[in-house]
Amino acid sequence: MSRLLMALLIGLTLPLLARADDKVAPKDNEKPKEKPKPALIAHIKLSGSLEESAPSSDAFLGSLSENFKSRIDRLKKVGNDKTVSAVLLEIDGVSAGWGKLHELRSAITKLRATGKPVVGFVEGGNMKDYLLALACDEVVLPEASMLMLTGLRAEVTFYKRLLEMVGVKADFVMMGDFKSAAEPYLRDKLSDANRKQITEMIDDFYEHEIVGVIAKARKLDPAVVRKLIDGGPYSPKAAQKAGLFDRIGYMEEIPSELKKRLKVEEVKLEKDYGKSKDEELDVFGLYRKLMFGPTKASSSKADKVAVIYAVGAINTGKGGGNPLMGAGMGSETMVKAIREAEEDKTVKAIVLRIDSPGGSALASDLIWKELKRCKKPVIASMSDVAASGGYYIAAGAQKIFAEPGTITGSIGVVGGKLAMKGLWEKAGMDSEVITRGANSGIFSDEPFTEAQKASFKSMMEDVYDLFLDKALEGRKVAGKKMTRDELKALAGGRVWTGRQAKANGLIDELGTLEDAIAEAAKLGGLKGDKEPELLLLPKKKASLDSLLSGFGVEVATLLSKNPALAERVQGIGFFLQVEKDPIWAISPYRLSVK
Repeated sequence: MSRLLMALLIGLTLPLLARADDKVAPKDNEKPKEKPKPALIAHIKLSGSLEESAPSSDAFLGSLSENFKSRIDRLKKVGNDKTVSAVLLEIDGVSAGWGKLHELRSAITKLRATGKPVVGFVEGGNMKDYLLALACDEVVLPEASMLMLTGLRAEVTFYKRLLEMVGVKADFVMMGDFKSAAEPYLRDKLSDANRKQITEMIDDFYEHEIVGVIAKARKLDPAVVRKLIDGGPYSPKAAQKAGLFDRIGYMEEIPSELKKRLKVEEVKLEKDYGKSKDEELDVFGLYRKLMFGPTKASSSKADKVAVIYAVGAINTGKGGGNPLMGAGMGSETMVKAIREAEEDKTVKAIVLRIDSPGGSALASDLIWKELKRCKKPVIASMSDVAASGGYYIAAGAQKIFAEPGTITGSIGVVGGKLAMKGLWEKAGMDSEVITRGANSGIFSDEPFTEAQKASFKSMMEDVYDLFLDKALEGRKVAGKKMTRDELKALAGGRVWTGRQAKANGLIDELGTLEDAIAEAAKLGGLKGDKEPELLLLPKKKASLDSLLSGFGVEVATLLSKNPALAERVQGIGFFLQVEKDPIWAISPYRLSVK
């Protein structure tokens, strides 16, 4: 009986053991579980100059440096990329005006709306870098840095005494009480009108672009923020204690922190996400580019919007600027770009992207005329600055978009000359002149006579009236009910922020370049929810001429790295242009707000 029972137990136990073994032993055809892919963290660096320009894929020695739009596009791309789990923005020395700064913050805000954590690492701690980082979920500063939260200052450099010392007399006429572009050469301090407009502009920037931004981002009372600004700059420890940012740390630590936040086993950091790589130097390609210029890129047959970049001081001819004033736009180049967009049957509308303090009144009018002649819808999009001549050309559009921090307005003209006779005499140079005609020496090296100044002023008044006419026509086209007297009260050379200009009816909408493109697409009849294809103009050339002409830009770039030197040296650039064209529609070029 016991033997029978034992046999039964063994018989029952063996199958059970076999089934248990089956569970632990892998089958021959069973694949091992794959290790989960690491969560992707996209790294994007925001630094340096954010220039407005049309990029070139066939540029000399490869790809050109990124422009402002390419930075915006990368932020948009990472937001749409489902493979990216988080974003690290390295922000270090961004050189941008208040318009671009607001547009970058808007792009970061849209990126955050996708649900991806966005960490802003601010290495140097300058104020604009910090204000940009406040659009992120988290702001991180390294331990040995500092937060340069010190407020705003506007500085105007005056040259009157210097000119007198060397025997030069500045003889200028300014149409409008606020038209102050020539003040630094005629005065040794601000006029009451100029002090008023600068003060009000600084107040607008301070309250809305600094105090308001910090208060909203850090959930602080504006009064507390003003008090904190008055107490700056701060060490990271003190700034963190005051609630101005989130965490002290180093950039290499951020991926590990995001790993914990994302609750994943592993993360992968992709450096310089979305940035195009420079082409390798090719000797034959280099020769071809030097001799023949860039190859023409094939254009798709899809309906598109043309974006025409109007950047720098406005000059007659092909432009290019000079080493002291930096990049410039030429009326000839701009007219060519507008006609190219109009003649391209795939282009249904145009966006004029303006970043300019103005310049030659004649060149501004030539560009305006071409925009008015164009039969396709034109939308103006203002970047950091679109003042004086920059506003003049914007008046050729059906609608004007600007950022809240855009500097615009300055409807007025300034003109005159440098009377160099005293300088030549000090240098031991004499001259003898024979003339016919009472005003034959109106643009000579001698100061204006009373009759010459009266004649010149009369001409200036006509140009100013023409500017008012064009601006008023532009407002009526945009549907603004404004009388000439109402416009004149806003003119007189007065400078406004984009926010003020919107309230006064000088612009139509506060919005980004993307908003302007969307409006242009709508007016051009482009259908569909997708973003329209773009044609970026004017096209860059990759030739020896373009290389040589770039030296001026390089000099300007070097000067930008030394603001104190640039502040004084660049003022001379105005004179280089006055010698060529005596009547200018230009904003207070010497104004520095920092």
